[in-house]
Amino acid sequence: MAKQLKESPSQTAGPYVHIGLTPNYTGIRGVYPGDLGKETGAEGSAAITLTGTVYDGAGEPVRDCLIEFTQADAQGRTKLAKVGRKTGKFTGFARVPVNLKTGEFRLKTVKPGAVAAADGGLQAPHITAWIVARGVNVGLHTRIYFADEAKANATDPVLSLVPKARRNTLIAEKTANNRYRIDIRLQGEDETVFFDA
Repeated sequence: MAKQLKESPSQTAGPYVHIGLTPNYTGIRGVYPGDLGKETGAEGSAAITLTGTVYDGAGEPVRDCLIEFTQADAQGRTKLAKVGRKTGKFTGFARVPVNLKTGEFRLKTVKPGAVAAADGGLQAPHITAWIVARGVNVGLHTRIYFADEAKANATDPVLSLVPKARRNTLIAEKTANNRYRIDIRLQGEDETVFFDA
């Protein structure tokens, strides 16, 4: 009979998230030539910039947070270039630390295309985000949809599971040509919808 082991207690991701995962961003040089996921390889007419601020339950910016983004390319393809290699191709992955003073993140990427759903239909264009920060024991998973994809959003199988009153927490608004913004709220009023892994 196998011996039952106790589960180890979970650990918070901070306060050294930036140092461990993006040392070059914090000014620690020589650990890695460049921070993994700093660039997605996005360029050309499909390139967009997604910005936002991460807020805690008191409405204050979270300044020690890191977000990993994964997504399809502009044609909805998910088998993308290997992360970390200088391929010159879009990778579909980015690791973005928030600004240490303002809590704002900035992601330069491409607007993703629709991807296949399990039922054979299509999922609306979206970006998946995984958020870690001090005080967050288990990374938070969410999705970012686009306000200018209302028709696709209306039939997305995942977004359809979210109560209508809370869907706006997952929608990035277009602020300018090729620019979108979404704020992420970890707790409190208008808390962002988070999903099980």
